[in-house]
Amino acid sequence: MSVATDPYSVPIDSIDMSDPDIYQQNLMHSYFERLRKENPVHFSEGSACGPFWSLTKYSDIVEVERNHIDFSPDASNGGHVLGYENWFTSDPELQWPMFLAMDPPKHDVQRRAVSPGLAPDALKRMEATIRKHAEEIFDSLPEAETFNWVTQVSVELTTRTLAMLFDFPFEERRLLTRWSDYAFSIPGDGLIETWDDRKVVMMEMKERFEHLGEERRGDSSGFDLITKLANPIDGKRLSPAEYMGNAILLLVGGNDTTRNSLTASALTLNLFPEQNKKLRGNQSLIPSFGSEVVRWQTPLPHMKRTAMKDVVIRGKEIKKGEKIAVWYISGNRDEEVFDRPHEIVIDRPNVRSHLSFGFGIHRCLGNRLAELQLRVAWEEILKRFKSVDLDGDPVRVHSHAIMGYSDLPVQVKRH
Repeated sequence: MSVATDPYSVPIDSIDMSDPDIYQQNLMHSYFERLRKENPVHFSEGSACGPFWSLTKYSDIVEVERNHIDFSPDASNGGHVLGYENWFTSDPELQWPMFLAMDPPKHDVQRRAVSPGLAPDALKRMEATIRKHAEEIFDSLPEAETFNWVTQVSVELTTRTLAMLFDFPFEERRLLTRWSDYAFSIPGDGLIETWDDRKVVMMEMKERFEHLGEERRGDSSGFDLITKLANPIDGKRLSPAEYMGNAILLLVGGNDTTRNSLTASALTLNLFPEQNKKLRGNQSLIPSFGSEVVRWQTPLPHMKRTAMKDVVIRGKEIKKGEKIAVWYISGNRDEEVFDRPHEIVIDRPNVRSHLSFGFGIHRCLGNRLAELQLRVAWEEILKRFKSVDLDGDPVRVHSHAIMGYSDLPVQVKRH
């Protein structure tokens, strides 16, 4: 399908920011720019995801994210992503609640259970292994030959890290990528044709994760996330459905943020060559560069909330029970917060003020791991390559839930 390339050519009431075509065709930023200017609290009625409000200004997004009492992501209220009902509640066999789609106190207990696996001391233990994997990946890349950065670098590094996090058999690690990709797939996106296609893969994943959980139940000494989920939390074991929901959450969260930010990092240094020169001249800017890429890319473009009472935002009356999409991807380009928001500025003063990891009690649990992988990757890239050159156009995925890429053709030149 195709959408209007000029957002001003369509009536503003007809704009539907849940349309995945907008993202695949890289038109989202011009649409959000119009909404921020003309209708920052925007209502979509005819969406395939049902009616919902869009919040597009940074300050409004932060206020809603701070207020988890009046704005709920709970699965019983419709979940945390537009289309959640199609993915996780329409089929009884796939009703797998996850802590990101829970209110306190349940959210707090289940989040706390896996937090140690992503705490600073755990990241210190992992860094040497992540670096070893990065070295192997970058040493294996062909020179003066076009290859797909997504599959050979971004997917490979994140999948190796996921295998470590889950203590999953290394030789079967690409199963983790497969399951993560299918978890938020929709019919017609090039991956599945029907919801039944997705279910087949989800049940394959369920069988394997249940087997891993059974193996590790009763021994809580392991650092891996499966062990954390399989054993009692505050004396109580997760239900089988909660175990699966949280496994998917950690799988997708551990895959998509880093994978698509790492791809975007190679893309942006081609789009903004002066920033590439600045980075190579001052490698202490690598952590700042990583944060700026995460802002620019916004791998998870939105979260959904349900109004738990009647509220008014910028004069718009939002009724109890209505759905609200907080568009991180728009807040991250808000001209009132970020100077030159559509550009990469690696030494931006407020570089860590982005919304890509969310805000408040539901803030991304693995944000430090994502930053670690980006930092290690670029430390190793700059050691080896004098350039990573784009050799074709990026191919973006067909999704409103994941801002990602399936192909980024590049060539590398070694020092």
